[in-house]
Amino acid sequence: MARITPLTDAEIPPESRPAFERQLAAHGRVTNMKRTLARNAVAFEALMWWYPLHDAVRDWLGQRATLVFVLAISEQADCLVCSTYFRRHLIEAGEYPDRLVLDAREQALADLGRQLARDSKAVEDEVMSRIASFLTPDQIVTLTAFGSLMLATNVFINALQVDLDEYLFAYRKPDQAQEPRR
Repeated sequence: MARITPLTDAEIPPESRPAFERQLAAHGRVTNMKRTLARNAVAFEALMWWYPLHDAVRDWLGQRATLVFVLAISEQADCLVCSTYFRRHLIEAGEYPDRLVLDAREQALADLGRQLARDSKAVEDEVMSRIASFLTPDQIVTLTAFGSLMLATNVFINALQVDLDEYLFAYRKPDQAQEPRR
């Protein structure tokens, strides 16, 4: 059960209303995480920078590789909400998230994502070397900032025990289907 109750549409404070409305227009729904973030407009805006960073990374990595990266971070951080959200995208693209076959580039991205979430001070030189073999220094900076914001989102959701949105229930890992809704 969530530690902080997500706000209803009517409860969104005026300071958060513009960002809330942008999310609703862009995505057709506002998730429990965003409804919780809406309690503070600055916090909401800060974590919504995930979207422009995601778009920048996706432009040069592609959709699947980007999903592999954020899924690795979210699974390593044990964030049910985020990992289920990315599982949904993979499943809807015809993939099987529990049996992904990764090429060398995607494996490097998954390894980096897991290491960022596990211990960012212990990212191995070998992993960074593999990443540097296909990304420019500017792209590595952008990817690392994106991964950091993904991890911040995981931390926010996990710390406040944000409930899993009902539309994601069907995308949980089989072993998570019986867990509480968070």
